[in-house]
This record gives sequence, C-alpha cells and structure tokens, in this order.
Amino acid sequence: MTGPAPTGRVGSPPATPRDVDAAAPAARARRRYVDGPSGQIHVAEAGNGPSVLLLHQTPRSWDEFEEVMTILADRLHLLAIDLPGMGASDQHPAGPSIENYASAAAAVIEQAAVGPVTVCGHHTGGVVAVELAARRRDLVKGLVLSSTPWIDGEERVRRAPKVPIDSMELQRDGSHLLKLWEQRAPLYGGCTDQLTRFVRDALRTADPAEGHRAVGRYTMEQAAAHLRCPVTVVEHADDPFARVHTRTLVERLGAGHVEVIAGGRVPLEATAVEFAAVLLAAVERHEHARPLR
Repeated sequence: MTGPAPTGRVGSPPATPRDVDAAAPAARARRRYVDGPSGQIHVAEAGNGPSVLLLHQTPRSWDEFEEVMTILADRLHLLAIDLPGMGASDQHPAGPSIENYASAAAAVIEQAAVGPVTVCGHHTGGVVAVELAARRRDLVKGLVLSSTPWIDGEERVRRAPKVPIDSMELQRDGSHLLKLWEQRAPLYGGCTDQLTRFVRDALRTADPAEGHRAVGRYTMEQAAAHLRCPVTVVEHADDPFARVHTRTLVERLGAGHVEVIAGGRVPLEATAVEFAAVLLAAVERHEHARPLR
C-alpha cells in the first residue's frame, strides 16, 4: 500500500544540517579503478573515518555525490563509485541488472574498505543497496535509502509498458540532445549547472535509460526478506517519482528511521547540506548499533 509519507525521523527529532558545514574546505577526491566482475570499476575516494559506499542514480556517476563528499570528508571515509556502464566504469559482460550492479559494489567494498560499511544509494543506487545488503550481509553495516522506489510485482507490471525517462533515439540533427535536456529540466528547478552535469553523465552511457529498465525488472520483495541491517529511508519532498513509495518501503524493509528533506528534488545536489546531515547521523547510529540477527 502507499499513502501519505511519514515525516521526520522515527523515534528521534528530525535531522538538521547544523553539524555539517557547506563551506568546509574542498576535499579533492582521489580517483582510481577497482577490478570486479564487470571489469574496471571507477571509484572516487575522500576523507577519513567510518566508511560509506555511495551509489548514484541512473544515468549519473560519482559526480552526483561530489558536494556531499566535500562536506563530510573530515568526518567519514567516502567511496563513490560509477555503476557498471555509467560514468567511467565498464559495463558488465552480461548487461545491466541490479544484481550485476550489486556485484560490482561488493567488489569495491572488499578491496577498498576495512570491514562492513554503511551503504547509501539514491534512486537506482538505493535499489542496488538493498540487493547488496541482502546478498552480502557481511559487507553492509546499515542502509541509507534516498528517493528509493519499492519494486514488487505490481510495480513491475505498472512499469513494463512505459517508456522510461531518459530514453532517446539518436538523430542526425542532434535533436535527441535537446530532448534529453527537456525531459529532465522540470525536475531541476531551473538550475542549469546541475542539469548540465546530468547531461554530461548521460552522454557517457551507451543508453541513458538502461538503469531505469534494470530497476523495473528487479524483484525487491525477495531481497527484502533477507535484510538484517538498520535502514534509514530518506524522502525528498519535491521528488515526484519516489515519494509515493516511502510508506511501503518503510513497512516492507522495517526501516527504523525516516527523514523528509523539505525542498529535496531528484538531483541530490539540490539539498546536499541537508542530505549530508542525514547521512552523518545515520552513520553514527550504525557505528553504535548491535548487529541484527
């Protein structure tokens, strides 16, 4: 079922950005590649402290988390990857799927982090985070699911006949580029610099919509039965795609905390300071939580 989204954090006061500083000195991310089942996986890494894996939406790259990484690099060890087939990462030989994305993420944790980590995903990245936590409990300390849809049989049927956003056919006159811009423009609130970053990432993919299709095929209800870690759900109040899923996601995953970011939109960069505060609070909870059985 779906319904009005819960507001604030379950069981404690709402998070605020008071403990993070938007004007913090920029932390230059170190970039490298990790070998995984999909080939080379591009990783941006910054900071010191408890480790957090960051998973972006389709068809973005680690760039989606650049502001969040800058804000939190003095508190956390942040690993932002490009999902297979996006950014600078190789596509999986078997093609795009949530399962293949999760395998790549697991390889990064195994090679770049010490012990289990908090996994934070936005849109597609949140779906990947659920799969990763279900199949590799040993690698995941807790989840932060940002604007993450609930994908069950009903949702798969609803999505099947629809053409995903970011779908485009190449045109000799280049009009497909304008279409890509115009499809996303209403979601970016006139922020052309953020929209330009989106288009730049989209053009690096073979198909900007393939990650959306992978989400639409996923059987999240099966993965949900295997989750054993704390879950924080983050709703972005002005995100029309994911907010309708909040209540169902919370109920089905047993989320212990829910945050609603006022003014939050599809681009995570729009409310990076507020999101960084939510993420930091969740990581601190995970560091002191007892393992779930």
